[in-house]
Amino acid sequence: MSAYIQLTTTIDTRAAAMRLARALVESRLAACVQIIGPITSIYRWKGNVEQAKEHLCIIKTRAALFRKVEAEIKRLHSYEVPEIIALPISKGSRRYLAWLASATSAAPPSRAGRSRRR
Repeated sequence: MSAYIQLTTTIDTRAAAMRLARALVESRLAACVQIIGPITSIYRWKGNVEQAKEHLCIIKTRAALFRKVEAEIKRLHSYEVPEIIALPISKGSRRYLAWLASATSAAPPSRAGRSRRR
């Protein structure tokens, strides 16, 4: 099993996506959350085909944190059934994955080698 995962969720507004992203990163449950959108989603819900503008959140974290990230998404999300999909990160640059691990650990990351990374 991969030590790292990338989760996706969609959310109805940019403001809600920003709140979710900040909560996950500030609590060290995610190293990075990228927000894309608005996007158009077409889906079946309660027997009807629906269309909505949404924002896609791409969340990078450690696999061990999945349940906590899932709980935080459910807590902050307005949807009855939010999308919460996790895919393993099977490969990645050693430095990026080290940063991801550091950014999601209880200890603050070292100042050495700090640069903008996602």
